[in-house]
Amino acid sequence: MRNPGYQSRWLAARDDAERVETQRSACYPPFCMAHRITLIPGDGIGPEVSAATQDVLRAAGVEIDWDVQTAGLEVARLTGTPLPIAVLASIRQHRVALKGPCGTPIGGGFKSINVTLRQTLDLYANVRPIKSLPKVDPRFDVDMVIVRENTEGLYAGLELMILPGIAQSIKLTTERCSTRIAEFAFDYAKRHGRARVTIAHKANILKVSDGLALEATRAVGKRHPEIELREMIVDATAMTMVRDPNSLGVVVTENLYGDILSDLGAGLVGGLGFVAGANIGDDCAVFEAVHGTAPDIAGKGIANPTALIASAVMMLDHIGESAAADRIGRALIRQYEERKVLTGEIGGTATTKEFSAELCRLVAGL
Repeated sequence: MRNPGYQSRWLAARDDAERVETQRSACYPPFCMAHRITLIPGDGIGPEVSAATQDVLRAAGVEIDWDVQTAGLEVARLTGTPLPIAVLASIRQHRVALKGPCGTPIGGGFKSINVTLRQTLDLYANVRPIKSLPKVDPRFDVDMVIVRENTEGLYAGLELMILPGIAQSIKLTTERCSTRIAEFAFDYAKRHGRARVTIAHKANILKVSDGLALEATRAVGKRHPEIELREMIVDATAMTMVRDPNSLGVVVTENLYGDILSDLGAGLVGGLGFVAGANIGDDCAVFEAVHGTAPDIAGKGIANPTALIASAVMMLDHIGESAAADRIGRALIRQYEERKVLTGEIGGTATTKEFSAELCRLVAGL
């Protein structure tokens, strides 16, 4: 059932995101060279955390000319399509996007917007750093990365009802996609000072499909002898993440396994609200909050914007604004260490705007 007040709240929050862009434009004269980036505020709490993230990026002195585009469940209700063509055109044009959470119907309705973006734009690498923040429960000291193949596997959507009551899903695995995600993982490990890549697989059972992915990764590993390749069955990987996650380094795996393991990793560091995410291809990149739309708190101004801010930090690194990314990252850690201005789910009383205002203050002081 549709929430009667949802459309007005969604439109107001979208206007708030556009207000932030207008303020940014007033701060920077037209001759300034600004990054042109697509912003997709999304559904539920998405517009609220997007506006907070824009404030933080502006406080860091990064000049961004936002192209605000709408997509998601509410857009589908208003226009008939959850992902208008203009959104894809904008991302292709600017090559970088920041995206809030978008709602997807369960068990029917339209295809996941996230999956559609990844497959349409060939964003083949899903990157999710799993890193602890200070004093966030559970207080594991976690510092690992999951690199997930983003375009095939069971998420290729090759499903059919072969007989009444008998459904079949086809897991698509290709040497090309298995090789390029392995190359991405080894390159990521090299660039970020990681000594080990662990491939999570189920080749003991799925000998053909996962066997192909494993062989492709082994071949790539031979071209990167300076990085250790560790092979681990996916269920053992899950156990190791709980017992000794930092021993895994960079985990590279296929689509479904990566989806599950990355959420397990988020649970080790407090939940999805603390974890950044990126979808990267050769031509475009979309940085996103990996948590849901949280419709129960949408419009209340109490959402924690940490995940989208952390994703924006990854985005800044991607576009060459590493100094600003470092400042925001250090300020975020300091805010959690001080525990003075935090949102309700981690024991604080701050609103979304109060949280981002404090982070802006800390960024400005670095």
